[in-house]
Amino acid sequence: MTEEKNRTKTPHHLILEERNFLTVSAVSDIDSFNEETAVLFTELGELTIRGSGLHMNKLNVDTGEVTIEGEIHTMVYTDDRPKKLFARLFQ
Repeated sequence: MTEEKNRTKTPHHLILEERNFLTVSAVSDIDSFNEETAVLFTELGELTIRGSGLHMNKLNVDTGEVTIEGEIHTMVYTDDRPKKLFARLFQ
């Protein structure tokens, strides 16, 4: 088995309340953050959050939990892993 499969994954949760308060768990790093965009690295891929008036209320590096407040418009995951369908097409 590879080292990645042996590693215990932290549960990943997104909790959005009233589109104004977001809690994200299993965050491994923060790429960028400003009032309109936050880019977080999670165990399930890169998460981009867009909105207005965003600010970070809490960052717990021990648990990987981040809380963001502001008007949340979109949340999008970017995953660089090849999809199985495409992998089969290019074999």
